[in-house]
Amino acid sequence: MQLTTLLRDSRALATLAVPLILTQLAQVALTTTDTVMMGMLGTADLAAGGLAIVIFNQLRTMGVGLVTSVGNQIAGAAARAEAAQENNAPNSAEQNGDQEVRKIVRASLAVATLAGIAGAVLMLLIGQALAFLGQEADVVARAQTILLALAPGLLPCLWFQAIRQFTVGMRRPQALLQITIASVAVNAAINWVLIHGTWGLPKLGLPGVGVATSLVYLLSFLALYLSAKKDNVLGPLLSLNIVKADRAAVRRLVQLGVPIAATYGSEAGFFSVTALMAGSFGSAALAAHTAVNQLVYIVFQVAVGLSHAASINVSRELALDRPEAALRIKNTALACAGAVMVVVGIVYVTLSNLVLSPFFDTSSSRDAQAVSIATHLLLVIMVLQFFDCAQNIGVGLLRGLDDTKSSFRITLIGYWLIGLPAAWLLGYAAELHTLGIWLGLLTGLAATAILLLRRYSTALRAKFTIEQPVPAA
Repeated sequence: MQLTTLLRDSRALATLAVPLILTQLAQVALTTTDTVMMGMLGTADLAAGGLAIVIFNQLRTMGVGLVTSVGNQIAGAAARAEAAQENNAPNSAEQNGDQEVRKIVRASLAVATLAGIAGAVLMLLIGQALAFLGQEADVVARAQTILLALAPGLLPCLWFQAIRQFTVGMRRPQALLQITIASVAVNAAINWVLIHGTWGLPKLGLPGVGVATSLVYLLSFLALYLSAKKDNVLGPLLSLNIVKADRAAVRRLVQLGVPIAATYGSEAGFFSVTALMAGSFGSAALAAHTAVNQLVYIVFQVAVGLSHAASINVSRELALDRPEAALRIKNTALACAGAVMVVVGIVYVTLSNLVLSPFFDTSSSRDAQAVSIATHLLLVIMVLQFFDCAQNIGVGLLRGLDDTKSSFRITLIGYWLIGLPAAWLLGYAAELHTLGIWLGLLTGLAATAILLLRRYSTALRAKFTIEQPVPAA
């Protein structure tokens, strides 16, 4: 790819990706704030709260996966309507396009509702099973209390995600950033009030973090819904009447969404299992794992924004019959991700104490063991984070092709058949403990990224050959 073409494509990708990346970073600040405040309560609370957040994120991520294809479907519908308008059928194209988008939005909210209820119930059941998974009794008891408070927040969280995908698919995501930034400040304030019991409210301690998170998800959903309803373009297309959801549209979203949810769940489950493995080495190891995992999660949001933007652009380019542009999107997204990862890696190495200071008292003997473990893990995630970003971009690219099943199959191979055995061998057999677990994570993510990106290039070239045969020389 020529430099001028790369720069041009990067600017086009950034137009949609930058607002999404900033929104993702602001959103992850919610869990980062939670993690920091749990760390202030002590290592035991950080370990228990971190375990609860891992479980919550596992189920939240799978629920989000069920509605992630909404953005692609809406982007394709909008692009087809634009193309029809250019072919001198403006009125019928606009009406058909609006009907298709409205149908998809209503179906997505129905899917989000079912997923939110089922996920909340499952979250509580997993909390009860923690005692049988090798965790310390005190950690289990604390984790169960915060899971009880987090469970109700899953439903408004998924409603928010459904409307978010709608706004992204329509290429109007600007309100997302404003709302999410505001939610960070609100979350910090509610956290502080409920944890410490100020203004006459009861002192909830660790469960206060879960209550605050659930309230913030509800407020964020309401804010995004009201913002979308006021938008001249989005408002007429948005309806909460899920009773009238089109069954065919729901089935289509479920068919696309289940493999995506399974893919996201496969990755989140991979990290969840390794969290349990780290917990078997004690609370200090679990606390270090929690802190470093949060750092990876923060950086991962760059990939999520790039992945969503690249995915939406692939759907749009294919709807407009421009497969060559869709093929270039892969290299553009990877180049942008690589540039960011280099900068972040340098920060990890040169400012390790500063990076870890929000989670631990780096000068205290109480946290010395956890800090030592986390410092060594930073060296691993320097490399790991690039492959983590690359595999997420690969999932997004395949989603743009409506190929969601391949992503799931590949993640099963990369995470569970390669990564998890490597984590076990290095963590237990080689006695590298938490460091070995993260080396296993690195191995699994690298394998997954390579397989996903190769699949995208192969599938797109095959599609291009069929739809746009290359003339013979």
